[in-house]
Amino acid sequence: MIVVNFSHPLSEEQQRRIEALTGQTIDAVYDIPCQLDQDKAFAPQIAGIIDAVPVLAEDWQTNSVLVNLPGLHNAAALVVAELHGRMGHFPACVRIRPVAGSVPTQFEVAEIINLEAVRQEARTRRFPGSANK
Repeated sequence: MIVVNFSHPLSEEQQRRIEALTGQTIDAVYDIPCQLDQDKAFAPQIAGIIDAVPVLAEDWQTNSVLVNLPGLHNAAALVVAELHGRMGHFPACVRIRPVAGSVPTQFEVAEIINLEAVRQEARTRRFPGSANK
């Protein structure tokens, strides 16, 4: 599995948790800085950032790819849209949360969110003639 990390570096413990939750071995972790120029359009910047990930076009479509999204919501939405276009489906994402009561604050992997599965489930809630189209 390839992990593309657009956020803070993942600790060894977090990586072990990802492997436990996915049942897959991490083959590569790519830490990709996601600093955006607020005075320029975000979409081309995100495309450029993803172009910098050392993954071949074919690999996006054929390998297991897990993404740790950037914290900035607009950037995260654009990363998901860009990856969907390259992969042909939504990626799975890591959700990180603070460890309750930790001082200093520590973070753990809370879950893996399969966005494609969320999309498929959401499709079951579309009803003809309703506002949920």
